[in-house]
Amino acid sequence: MTVSLIVNPAAGGGRAGRALEAVQDALRGLDIEHHVEPTRDLAHARELARLAAARGETAVAFGGDGLVGAVAGALKHTQGVMGVLPGGRGNDFARMLGIPLQPRAACATLASGVVRSLDLGQAGAQTFTGIASCGFDSVCNRIANETRLVRGDRVYVYSALRALAGWKPATFTVTLGDGETRTVTGYSVAAANSRTYGGGMLLAPDASLQDGMVDVVIISHVSKLRFLRLLPTVFKGEHVRQPNVHVARTAEVEIQADRPFTLYADGDPVTELPVTIRALPAAVRVLVPR
Repeated sequence: MTVSLIVNPAAGGGRAGRALEAVQDALRGLDIEHHVEPTRDLAHARELARLAAARGETAVAFGGDGLVGAVAGALKHTQGVMGVLPGGRGNDFARMLGIPLQPRAACATLASGVVRSLDLGQAGAQTFTGIASCGFDSVCNRIANETRLVRGDRVYVYSALRALAGWKPATFTVTLGDGETRTVTGYSVAAANSRTYGGGMLLAPDASLQDGMVDVVIISHVSKLRFLRLLPTVFKGEHVRQPNVHVARTAEVEIQADRPFTLYADGDPVTELPVTIRALPAAVRVLVPR
């Protein structure tokens, strides 16, 4: 096996640089031939992934969920194989796959893992690995991406508290693949290919990467105080028991809202509403733990 290690530009120095050195040491210890490919941006990461696949190499995304999603999207519906080394704030795709969150330990999956075909989600022209969401989540993601004061996965709790302060309920129209339409006033709508986002928030506890479906999670209106009290339950997936949380499983969903929102997926802005989101069954081949 030869690994093309696709890394964020920041991996060249400081803490990220030390993590990269540790990963390279681990790969050498596992006798895995590799070379490092720093990215300029996500578009460049996609290009590097396609080149790696063309050479018969494993394209390994060493970064956050945005980078993982970019590499996965570049390899969709090809025979290319993707590896994942967690190096971001949330690392939710790695969590879903059971890959160790310590990058050095995660290298063992590249040596002993098995290749499985996993689903992707598609929002407009953009693919994603995890969860696409909008509404309150749009505001949270924007704040999380802009802040530099809070580090690690704590940034998602910080951004939720900041977003809640100025939030006003929105009305969403959600049309499922079977034609059923629901109009709901509340906080957010999400289409989940995977179970977690935001560094381990179990938004869709029953979502699967191999069922060819997305779990649509609709959070309707409750008071801000009630919402704040319920927020910690998301980390255990217990929020789905609440009467203001509705979950539906579908191959496709269309989302509209009564005011502009950006749809975010894998932590990055993807497109504006209205949007159609669909599951792409068995779309990408990924190295996962045995």
